[in-house]
Amino acid sequence: MKFPAGLPIGESWIEAPATAPVIFPYDGSTVAEAPVGDVAAARAALDSALTVRETVGRLPSYLRRKVLQSVHSAVLAERDAFVDLLVLETGKPLVDCRVEIDRTLLTLETSAEEVARLHGETVPLDLLPSGEGLQGFWVRKPIGVVIGITGFNYPLLLATHKIAPAFAAGCPIIVKPAPQTPLATLWFAHLMRSALADAGAPESALQVVTGAADVGATLTTDERIGAVSFTGSAAVGHRIARDAAPTKVLLELGSNSALVVAADADLDAAADAIVRGGYYASGQACISVQRVIAVESVRDALLDRLGARLPAVVVGDPRDPETRVSALINPASTDRVRQWVGDAVHAGASIAYEAPGDVLGPIVLTDVPDGRQAWDEEIFGPVIAVRSVPDVDSALRAVNETRYGLHASVFTSSLDTAFAAIDRLDVGGVVINEVPGFRSDVMPYGGVKDSGTGREGPRFAIEELTTTRMAIIRPRP
Repeated sequence: MKFPAGLPIGESWIEAPATAPVIFPYDGSTVAEAPVGDVAAARAALDSALTVRETVGRLPSYLRRKVLQSVHSAVLAERDAFVDLLVLETGKPLVDCRVEIDRTLLTLETSAEEVARLHGETVPLDLLPSGEGLQGFWVRKPIGVVIGITGFNYPLLLATHKIAPAFAAGCPIIVKPAPQTPLATLWFAHLMRSALADAGAPESALQVVTGAADVGATLTTDERIGAVSFTGSAAVGHRIARDAAPTKVLLELGSNSALVVAADADLDAAADAIVRGGYYASGQACISVQRVIAVESVRDALLDRLGARLPAVVVGDPRDPETRVSALINPASTDRVRQWVGDAVHAGASIAYEAPGDVLGPIVLTDVPDGRQAWDEEIFGPVIAVRSVPDVDSALRAVNETRYGLHASVFTSSLDTAFAAIDRLDVGGVVINEVPGFRSDVMPYGGVKDSGTGREGPRFAIEELTTTRMAIIRPRP
């Protein structure tokens, strides 16, 4: 971890008004003291971003691509050190942090490639008689200053999802990382600002401001910005969207993702996917498996298979390569998850499996009633809930009976069932015979309903962060 002290604001790093410890969730030890910004720092970053807005918007394509390629090389060179840092500041298992770095690198690489595809097209204006003789075309222009607010669970990847497409589109960006996990983002900012300086571009094309909710409110409600890109809870996302109006707001919010097991499913494959998809990142992922909806005829066989697999899930120190579930981000999160589980049991649910030990390990609930948070809301912990229904038609209806709609998956051997799911499920992504958490960083990613608005993935995020400008020309005779 090699970056200057303070916060990257303007063309240098400024002294932060305060610091706070970043805590290793597994044992409570201090990883480092991180700078904490305030409203004054947020205003300074806004002024700096607005000052360079036109300059960044006019940077040539080759230079924007070169900077992103340089950052890719710099992160790749520090890959192992980034992984180690992510383990410490998030508490995620080592295997998941390695995946985070790989996806970060892919996002940088594909964002650089998309710079070459940022173009418009001609328009046949003479489809109306009044347009005869006119020439028309449209181009894409940067939307302006972008504010990116990220969550704690994948701090480097989520920051890169916002930074790389914004810069590829020609937009300066200010990132506010989650207070618990600012370190990887600050290090990334140092690498990118070094690449910007080497290319002769303004370092303030990327700034980072840490701090509390008042910092986020200052950044997102400034009328001079072009867009806000937020990843986090639905409640906070709704507030940002209201307060930021009429500024464009992109929201990547939560979910209680469902996995359907049809009567004709490969039950071993489904059980493997439930274990893999329900407990990666200790369940702290917006598209981890939470609701398992099984057709009644296979419910018991599915639970038997889960029971046989779960004791092999290693719970413990996230630095161990064999660990698959470790401590949640803080004790408050652990207490909340335990409370939701207890509430479900009190309402009539049963615990089919609970891992022993001090660290909250995998839990399987059965028959959680509607109206309980363990079924209705995003639990964001290593808990899945299994419910049975009479048939696939009932299962697809059950998937949709939620305010969320991010990803869902269906295990089946029937093409008819697969295409029915793709047609009927009210979600941003339907996955057949894989975990709902499958995500490639080159696809359009996002949800519907309370799971958000807009799409991530370099190509699609770049489109979100640009506007079309129409040109209409009547040539002189």
